[in-house]
Amino acid sequence: MLEQIVEPLLIWYEKNKRSLPWREEPSPYHVWISEIMLQQTRVEAVKAYYARFIEALPEIKDLAECPEERLLKLWEGLGYYNRVKNMQKAAREVMELYNGKLPADYDKLLSLKGIGMYTAGAIGSIAFELQVPAVDGNVLRVLARLWGDDSDILKDKTKKAMGRRVMEFMPEDRPGDFNQALIELGATVCVPNGQPLCDQCPWDTVCKAYKEDLIDQLPVK
Repeated sequence: MLEQIVEPLLIWYEKNKRSLPWREEPSPYHVWISEIMLQQTRVEAVKAYYARFIEALPEIKDLAECPEERLLKLWEGLGYYNRVKNMQKAAREVMELYNGKLPADYDKLLSLKGIGMYTAGAIGSIAFELQVPAVDGNVLRVLARLWGDDSDILKDKTKKAMGRRVMEFMPEDRPGDFNQALIELGATVCVPNGQPLCDQCPWDTVCKAYKEDLIDQLPVK
C-alpha cells in the first residue's frame, strides 16, 4: 500500500503542487482563513482576498475584535457572509477558551463555530501535523475512482467511511502533505468537470476506475 499509493502521491505532489500564499506560511490561522475562503470559491479568486484579509487582520485577536462593518467590507465579493461571521464568532471563542491560539486538537477545532470535519482535518493535519483526514469533494472523487467505490459521496456515512479508510495508509510523519496531495490531485488532475488527466496521475497503475473504464460512472452522487 505504501509503495503503490503513498510514495507515488507524495512524489507527484512535491513536483506539481501549486504555489499558493497560504502554503508559504501554513500557520493554523492562515490555514483556517484560506480553507473558509476556499469554500464555494475558486482558488485564483481567493488569492487576492486572502492577502488583503491577512494584511488587515494578521492575528486571531484582530479578527475577534474587528468591527462588523469593516469585517464584511474585507469579505465583500466572496459572498456567503455567514462564513466570515461564523469565523469571527470562532475567533472570539478561541480568545476566550484557548488564549488566542487555535487548539492542536481535532475535536476542539470541530467544536468551534463554522468549522466542520473537513476544515478541522485540514487545520489539524496541515498546521499541527495531526494524523486526521481532510475529506472534501475533491478527495471524495479521487478516492471513489481509486477504489471503484459506487457509494453516494453526498451522504455523511460515505464521507466518514472514506475518512476512516484514508487513515489506514496516511503516513504518520507527513499527514498534512498527504491530505494536501489528495486535494491537489482532485483539483488539477482528477478534475470535477471534464475528462480527468489520467495520463498525468501518479495512481494510473492502481486506480480501479481507470483500469476498468469506470471514470464516467464515478463518483456516484
